[in-house]
Amino acid sequence: MLMLKGLLGVLSQLALLTALLLIPAGTWQWPRALQFLAGYGIVLLIATVLLAMFAPASLEARLELPAAKSQPVADRVVTALIVLMAFAWFVFIPIDVFYLQLLPVPEPFISGLGALIGLAGYGILILAIFQNEFAVPIVRDQSERGQVLIDTGLYGLIRHPFYLGFLLFFVGIGLWLESYASVLMLSILLVLLAARIFIEEKTLSKSLPGYADYVAKVKYRLLPFVW
Repeated sequence: MLMLKGLLGVLSQLALLTALLLIPAGTWQWPRALQFLAGYGIVLLIATVLLAMFAPASLEARLELPAAKSQPVADRVVTALIVLMAFAWFVFIPIDVFYLQLLPVPEPFISGLGALIGLAGYGILILAIFQNEFAVPIVRDQSERGQVLIDTGLYGLIRHPFYLGFLLFFVGIGLWLESYASVLMLSILLVLLAARIFIEEKTLSKSLPGYADYVAKVKYRLLPFVW
């Protein structure tokens, strides 16, 4: 059942991304987008199968409906803004590429580098989920699930590796799809993620034993030696 739910999630996500990119473009003749969708579909399918096989609790947590009474009101607002921003960002890319062309097209080397950055970001994102089954889509008290502090692996380096992978993944997509403007727009998403990090850390400091010591031990939230 979990594998089936995961595969349905893969198909739903691919269908959504296809609509967000190709409908505003007004054409299927966009090789970069088709290559991205095909490549991402393969990687997403592999990651979902591996999670179902080796980290089912992590996959189950990601697939659960994102609603809980313990979710702070501030996180409800910020999460909604992040989702809306992500949707708007994907829609903006084809509009910029086909109509606005606000900035020069990235050189092929830069665009190819973007593919590698995106792949690395997705790898970080998935590894963070593998290592932390409590990395759920919303901020909430997970005491009923027996939440424990995760301070090893990526979480021993930075406190929020999932968000780092998420940002790198988006940067890579923007470069691969040849839109510098979309990469600059991610500064808005970075601000929203920073707000969510503060909300999450405030919640965890109250509900998760040992989190204050963890914050003192792992000093950087998102990027080592920076923040």
